[in-house]
Amino acid sequence: MDGYGQYFFAVIGLMLPLVAALWEFVFAGRKRLGYRVQMDTTAQDAASLPYAGVLQQLQEADGRQLRDPSFVLLRFENSGWAPIVTGDYQAPDGDLHAGIKVKFTGRHVVGMAVTEMSHEALAGFFVGTGPTPGTPHGLSVHRDVIDLPKVKLNRGDHYKVLAILERARDFTDSEFPEPKIIARIVGGVGGGGIRRTEYYPFASKPVRWVLALLVLVSVGQSVLTFTRHDAVAAPLDCASGTLTLSGSTAFAPVVKDAAEQYTKSCPDARIPITGDTFQSSVSGLADLDEAGLKAKLTGSQGLGDRLTFSDGPKGDRRPQLLPRPVALLLFTLVVNKDAGVQDLTLDQVRRIYAGKITNWSQVNGNDVPIHLVSRHPGSGTRTTFEDKVLKGEKSLVVTVDDCADLDPATYGRCETDSTSALLDTVGATRGALGYSEAGDAATSTNVQQVRIDGYQATLAGADEGAYPYWQTEYAYTYGEPPADSLAAGFLRYLANEVGKDVIRAHGDRPCSELAKPLVCSPVETGPEPVSS
Repeated sequence: MDGYGQYFFAVIGLMLPLVAALWEFVFAGRKRLGYRVQMDTTAQDAASLPYAGVLQQLQEADGRQLRDPSFVLLRFENSGWAPIVTGDYQAPDGDLHAGIKVKFTGRHVVGMAVTEMSHEALAGFFVGTGPTPGTPHGLSVHRDVIDLPKVKLNRGDHYKVLAILERARDFTDSEFPEPKIIARIVGGVGGGGIRRTEYYPFASKPVRWVLALLVLVSVGQSVLTFTRHDAVAAPLDCASGTLTLSGSTAFAPVVKDAAEQYTKSCPDARIPITGDTFQSSVSGLADLDEAGLKAKLTGSQGLGDRLTFSDGPKGDRRPQLLPRPVALLLFTLVVNKDAGVQDLTLDQVRRIYAGKITNWSQVNGNDVPIHLVSRHPGSGTRTTFEDKVLKGEKSLVVTVDDCADLDPATYGRCETDSTSALLDTVGATRGALGYSEAGDAATSTNVQQVRIDGYQATLAGADEGAYPYWQTEYAYTYGEPPADSLAAGFLRYLANEVGKDVIRAHGDRPCSELAKPLVCSPVETGPEPVSS
């Protein structure tokens, strides 16, 4: 069905509750005088009851036994939302004193009594002096008619009348007709006439019909929602076009997941990701700067179709690149399980990378040569490792160009071009040691994470300054992207709840959750810039 059908159902869905409310609380709820016939039985019908014998032996005052006695219990109530006062009653059949008349066909009234009142205040309307001695105005019995007084009934008030009757001599039908109730009030529903009511647990019958129809409308809307094939309306931060990403391989898994979720919500957005999308922080910054220069933007214009992610700030070059802290990343050392170590001191790590420790047995591990597997220069993970862990010392040059050429029996060094390649190499190379983003390392079953000075790669350890290997992840734009651009929309997405959930799922922490979100640093010292 097209959009007009959906609008139709939407309008009906809005109107029905309004109609129901108006009916229940305005029209039907003005004033409504109602009654119920709660019992209408003969002595024969009650033959199985414990008191059946007593009923059959009822007699007149002169000792005459009643002819086919019957009993009627009537309930009179204010079933509306407005009070009914004595002045609201209109005289039934011209009787100025009575408020309600009850007529019985084929039966004569032998006696009657008010058996129940919703509260004691109603009793005053049934006592006093009226035309019949000992009765108030309006309360009387005339052979086949009971006159009831004009009783003030607030919302929900009621009283019950029990009548004892006998068959009229000239009435031969086997069944007695129901009693006829005559009453009318000013301003009541349906001209003010008294109406027979029933008990509804939450609403009147018309309202229940309206509610049933409303359910059908809701079902119709649901069917349309699940069967329609037209485009779904996009969230407010959605933008159309193509967004080109680049930068850190360590943060790439987070960005990939976020991009996938974003394009599901925003079908007009395209964020292509291939195996070459993320190379390194330095190369990503260089590519972004080059794209901005080629665009020849003027004034404060910025690129709205490119983003680069970097492990750490860019340094003092490329002034057109604007940073936005996104997350606090944790990194960890990873080792091949044959090394036999799970914890290294910071001093031991530095001596290993300086080439002073070349066998794991020198740090109480297995007698296995150490093979250092590093990232290529320009990697943000490598730069962070050298700045945070090695304190500015650069990694030694490689001993082989290809990690596959490492000699299993000799200490050696090699480099890889991505986080995933490093983890695979460490897992497959006996005695290998490397470093990785902590979330990626946690998902690799072939490597062992290594503590530093007894501390694991945890946010708590970084917060307290005990764990040194962390970095702030920045998203870079060339200039300020237009507010309605895909780059700006995706950045806002990373900062909202869905984006933050993706970041947390990879073991990182959104900057907005830190004590100083603009700095996005767990300790007072600022982050080191990425080498350019």
